Amino acid sequence: MFVEKTDPQIARLIKKETKRHQETLNLIASENYPSKAVREALSSIFVAKYAEGRPYKRYYGGQEFIDKLEVLVEERVRKVFKLNPKKWTVNVQPYSGSPANYAVLRGLLKTGDKILSLPLSHGGHLTHGAPVSLSGQDFKVVNYFLNKEGFLDYGEIEKLAKKEKPKLIICGFSAYPRKIDFKKFSQIAKKVGAYLLTDTSHITGLIIGKVHPTPFPWADVVMTTTHKTLRGPRGAIIICKKELEEKIFKKVFPGLQGGPHEHTICAIGVALKEAMSAQFKKYASQIIKNAKILAEELEKYGFNLISGGTDNHLLLVDLTNKNITGKEAQILLEKAGIVTNKNTIPYDPRPAFDPSGIRLGTPAVTTRGMKEKEMKKIAFWINEVISNPKSIPKIKQEVKKLCKKFPIP
Repeated sequence: MFVEKTDPQIARLIKKETKRHQETLNLIASENYPSKAVREALSSIFVAKYAEGRPYKRYYGGQEFIDKLEVLVEERVRKVFKLNPKKWTVNVQPYSGSPANYAVLRGLLKTGDKILSLPLSHGGHLTHGAPVSLSGQDFKVVNYFLNKEGFLDYGEIEKLAKKEKPKLIICGFSAYPRKIDFKKFSQIAKKVGAYLLTDTSHITGLIIGKVHPTPFPWADVVMTTTHKTLRGPRGAIIICKKELEEKIFKKVFPGLQGGPHEHTICAIGVALKEAMSAQFKKYASQIIKNAKILAEELEKYGFNLISGGTDNHLLLVDLTNKNITGKEAQILLEKAGIVTNKNTIPYDPRPAFDPSGIRLGTPAVTTRGMKEKEMKKIAFWINEVISNPKSIPKIKQEVKKLCKKFPIP
């Protein structure tokens, strides 16, 4: 690495972080490993260019290849989702999912307008109207909730929508382990005259791989990050109906940000091309298979899973019957080389910083090539760590051995 010569201190941190990933199991549902090609594109010369404005409508000179790049990546978005360019328009400029969601809200709504969304505590997202987020401070937020079994209740959501008459409904979540019926959400939105925003950040790779229903044509706007199941860099994409383009895109630039990160857009383009391959579809299918096996095995060890299992890439574990909190479990598991995140569960009596659950996801370990056999091992190790913390040193060594067999791309 060139950085070793110019900045040994940073180089050491890079090496340590690389080693951490190589020797641990990453079960964080929102993380993944992009390919070397994606990482190479991310460090390309496109990092050097200021490109304020939309393609062919820039403020600076030197944009010939920037414009071609952005148009190409937009075309790949439409191609991967099979979208008609006369009906759908694409913006690949948002820096991340949070500002992208906020741009959509500010584009379609007036401050004080009403939003209907799932709260963070039930598996929604911070930018879907949480009180600490600008999305929750600039708009009036009404929440729908999961039922006691951990499922979306579309009948109850419709009743609430008819009562509250929101201007916008949000679906697509960060900790919901089941498939989403976008058609039902669309029908509810149409009945009350609301826009439908689907945040597919977690499941976009699964949608492309045809192992989860698509939000098209049901949504008015689809927002997705690019670094989760899509396996791209950390960026975001907004896809909206053509008639909403002017309202939303002006909130991205100049409303919220200046020059887009063209090196990130370059890497998103590479990830999208990879996602069009037959190999990627196999990968998406394996994510689901791995999550289901992990869920089944954990249930055998007496773990309670919210909704009783999973249809997608993640599972949410209620640790109440194990007499341990989510925070405590996260710390113990990480000591054994199993990286997870503490997470609230629906109707959680505990606070968010020390909740009752943990969230587990299979995208990153699936990228490393692990399959059902390895999921069974991981479930065994999780149970051992939780039930017998003295086993941690032994399990840590076993985890390292497994990780050596499945290197990071």
